[in-house]
Amino acid sequence: MIKLTSVILLICTSISLFAENGSKLWLRYESTTAVNVVCDRTSPTLAIARSELEKAWDGEAGATVVLTVVKDSAIIGDGFRISKNSIQANTEPGILYGVFELLRCQQTDQVTQEKISNPAYNYRILNHWDNPDGSIERGYAGGSIFWRRGQDSLVVTENDKLRWKEYARANASIGINGAVLNNVNASPSMLTKDYLEKAKAIAEVLRPYGIKIYLSIKFSSPSMLGGLSSSDPLDPEVIQWWQTKVNEIYSIIPDFGGFLVKANSEGQPGPQNYGRTHADGANMLADALKPFGGIVMWRAFVYAPDSDDRAGQAYNEFMPLDGQFRENVIIQVKNGPVDFQPREPFSPLFGAMKKTSVMPELQITMEYLGQEVHLVFLASMWEEFLNSETYQEGSGSTVARCTDGSIFPQKYTAIAGVSNIGLDTNWCGHHFAQANWYAFGRLAWNNKLTSDQLGEEWIKQTFYMPASNNSASSESSTEWTENFLIPIKEMMLQSREAAVNYMMPLGLHHIFAGYDHYGPGPWYAPKGLRADWTPPYYHQADTNGIGFDRTLKGSNAVSQYHEPLRSQFNDVNTCPEIYLLWFHHLPWDYKMKSGRTLWDELCYHYEAGFQKVHEFRKIWDAAKPFLDSDRFAEVQKKLNEQYLNAQLWKDGCLLYFQQFSRRAIPKDIEPPVHNLEGIVSGDHPEI
Repeated sequence: MIKLTSVILLICTSISLFAENGSKLWLRYESTTAVNVVCDRTSPTLAIARSELEKAWDGEAGATVVLTVVKDSAIIGDGFRISKNSIQANTEPGILYGVFELLRCQQTDQVTQEKISNPAYNYRILNHWDNPDGSIERGYAGGSIFWRRGQDSLVVTENDKLRWKEYARANASIGINGAVLNNVNASPSMLTKDYLEKAKAIAEVLRPYGIKIYLSIKFSSPSMLGGLSSSDPLDPEVIQWWQTKVNEIYSIIPDFGGFLVKANSEGQPGPQNYGRTHADGANMLADALKPFGGIVMWRAFVYAPDSDDRAGQAYNEFMPLDGQFRENVIIQVKNGPVDFQPREPFSPLFGAMKKTSVMPELQITMEYLGQEVHLVFLASMWEEFLNSETYQEGSGSTVARCTDGSIFPQKYTAIAGVSNIGLDTNWCGHHFAQANWYAFGRLAWNNKLTSDQLGEEWIKQTFYMPASNNSASSESSTEWTENFLIPIKEMMLQSREAAVNYMMPLGLHHIFAGYDHYGPGPWYAPKGLRADWTPPYYHQADTNGIGFDRTLKGSNAVSQYHEPLRSQFNDVNTCPEIYLLWFHHLPWDYKMKSGRTLWDELCYHYEAGFQKVHEFRKIWDAAKPFLDSDRFAEVQKKLNEQYLNAQLWKDGCLLYFQQFSRRAIPKDIEPPVHNLEGIVSGDHPEI
């Protein structure tokens, strides 16, 4: 039997040969095994499919793989039929997706069984919050890959095209087929001729990979760009302006996908400025796009400063409009009713809007989960969300089935993820943040995949060392599996729950510091700031208890959920403890299922999250022999910073809430190392 030290020597030797910086993402494969690819037609997309097979084939040497574009009623959209040596699809992008699936099976040691794989959603889209000046709102991986500031901001370079090509390749490998190129807080300049010409250049690079481009628009563009006195969606001049603009766009980009719209939200203009409804605004745009096959993605992220409960406003505004939207309008709904929090119940709009296409909006970039510093695998969150029972059509009415066309006859199905991609060498700011981009794409294609499956796939493709791959010893592979794959995957699967525990356990939410949405700030409430932009609005802590009362006797947000959820959430005895303080304001001595008081339970959750990050550091340190030195050191540095941040979250929240609970922190919990005054004043250089 080969000793572990021998394996370590083998792998460490490989490190000097295979230095890694993360730029290859999960597409690190290289192969010298020959394969014969047969295809009876040619095109840019099929040429890419052939090339990927030839440079990555890891099957039988000299095997023949046949690629065939067919007409098969069992294959839907860009789906494909795959076997060991054959890929069939109705479309050329389907062939490309099948190629990547075949290669993924080889890279992850999965048996390639004959099967048909159809996408769960027609539109699988990345939303880039990129600005014309090259900055990215809530971007943590450097500047925009599409835009930049300065006199040459609209110039297209060969380096630009190379970056876009690698971006498109990565997206195609996981089934993503759309990209919104700019921020939902849109600049009207995006619809000018110069920006449309650059968008055309981007589209030309992405097109062979099966990716369409979309643009976020400013609803007031007719008045801001066109000089009209109004942007009223029922004004004939406004309608004509949009029709002319859409005609111009399609003359430049014939396969343009459509518009993403943020309207009457956070100060953005919209149809309500003119006494019109969301349906009026969305339908006007949909009518202009329909002749070209374009769609409108209309965001349901709306809330007003005078609302008694921000969590309920989207439902109140959109439910009365169900059935009034054109068929090429898709309402884009954030996974939770507030704002991409570490944990939220699903938005009650899912399943409730039965006559309107509804698409989930997930956030890949970790605005509220440690940004580019913390290791948090979001697949666990998304799996929880997609599998949530809405009960709208009885048992089995999960969010996934309510949005993918399984239950409601939606002509268009879609899912969107807010991108975490930037100009950083490793694309995402954190090597493990790449896993969230990967997991989003795979879930968009197959919303039944588990976070366990996704984690294992990504680890094998991202970290398996070439020396181990090329070694004839099965014992080397076994050592890698037992000492790297299993513990690293477990760390990833536990990471989201750890973050919830050291940030906002038991249903707490939106208690971040200031505007950066990073560190703790349950105390943050400057004078003059609207209440729903301050944490006390959400945690409602006082000497009597803590939590937001959304029961029938409170804000009544529970009434937006279908039975039996309505009653379950409303009753403190049946409400899941993970949502307890989301729906209930409870006394500090409320008895939890563990037998502890609410205060003690809160303390133990914060401690558990903090200690789990400490455990993650140990797991990563133990994995050093199986890693290249660069990525090991970079992730180690991030984990050390995350550990300090978790300590700060735990100390700040417990010391702050202790002022109201007036109870001692349990003695078996590690006492705070900070003082509250220092944290509140910002005297904590570690963040």
